[in-house]
Amino acid sequence: MASTFAWLDYSEADRRKALDIVDLFREQDTRDELGIGTVRDALADALFPGISTIQTRAKYFLFVPWIYQALEESKTKFRDVGRLARKHEIDLIYDLLESEDTNGIIGKEAKSKLQRLPSAVYWSGLYEFGIRRYPGSQDQYHRSLDVYYRGRTRVHASAEDGVVELIKPQANWHDGIPPADQDFPLGATLGLDKKEAEYLRQQIMANVPGTFLAFLVDQGVWWDKANFPWKHPQITECSHTVQSQLEHTRLFSLVMHGAALFYNLMLAEKRVAVNSESASTSDLVKHYHGELEAWLADLGESIQALTQWADDRNEFWKEIHRINQRVPLPTENFINQWIDIALEARSHTALIKSKNARAMIHHREQRLKRGLARLDNVRALEMWSGAAGTSRLSYRWPQVQTIVKDILNGLGKRPG
Repeated sequence: MASTFAWLDYSEADRRKALDIVDLFREQDTRDELGIGTVRDALADALFPGISTIQTRAKYFLFVPWIYQALEESKTKFRDVGRLARKHEIDLIYDLLESEDTNGIIGKEAKSKLQRLPSAVYWSGLYEFGIRRYPGSQDQYHRSLDVYYRGRTRVHASAEDGVVELIKPQANWHDGIPPADQDFPLGATLGLDKKEAEYLRQQIMANVPGTFLAFLVDQGVWWDKANFPWKHPQITECSHTVQSQLEHTRLFSLVMHGAALFYNLMLAEKRVAVNSESASTSDLVKHYHGELEAWLADLGESIQALTQWADDRNEFWKEIHRINQRVPLPTENFINQWIDIALEARSHTALIKSKNARAMIHHREQRLKRGLARLDNVRALEMWSGAAGTSRLSYRWPQVQTIVKDILNGLGKRPG
């Protein structure tokens, strides 16, 4: 029987996060195997509100409203709007494929079979940046259109009769959105012109002020490579608040990377125990021994900052709870315990032999996955690819870099 998802409420934020998790399951080394995603996402939301892991290019923040504005202009009824919006979004794929820059086209491979449309991917971000004014989910928006048209008709009739417009319905889209080309989507490209880039810059500045994202689109200069947000060359120019948030992200990413590596080491050891003749699995055990040794060396380079951060961790948790008050207490306890274990480790050999560390990781997996815990379920262990959740946390930085650079490029800030 095929698995399906059913939405129990209309929380757009919850829906987006759930779908993001589904997409992340396709990337073994970025999965949240130890259940720290609520903390990771809180930090990412503080730095980069409106950006998600499955967004690709900045221009979609305009493509989506352009499609819906055209449908509203023609007074497309609720019964037709979903179908026609999908048709226009699929047509957009083929038009973009005719352009020179095809990197980041949503549906580039799936084309007409695309399941998750750009409008769903960008829906939450459009509201975060004040581009979408309608406050509900995409389905609720579709359902509201017939009433919206009737409200506009009453306003026009009242205006003709000389009556003050007291019942004018709120527009669903920001009235400052730069207009689409007359033939859109024909000739559409992913590049932003100066007016479009300036509009997105202004919306981000106005709606998420004081964030690292707002700093980057306003004061950012072009940078060539930065693997993590705290590697950006202008960190010292940011506000104290942003610098503090970036330090939280750096140290949290550093310390929790060790937990992910330790978990994968335990999986490799378990597979050896189940199949002792597997040379490749023995090599994986050696690999994770080396990875943990390298991680502890990295930890040592930041030990002073880490120790102070751990001593003042109430400030860290205050920041997390300010953004997300629903971080589970077991998650908080697990993170705190791992931080203490990491700081107390004197060598990778001592860490690997730590019964406390092993019991904690084992218990955490059992709590999260129950009967599907790989350390207890041989069948689940067989499905392990050899690397699960081993990448360092980057807090949506790859997507942020692309989207910000699209805007900077449109503003003429690209060198040369």
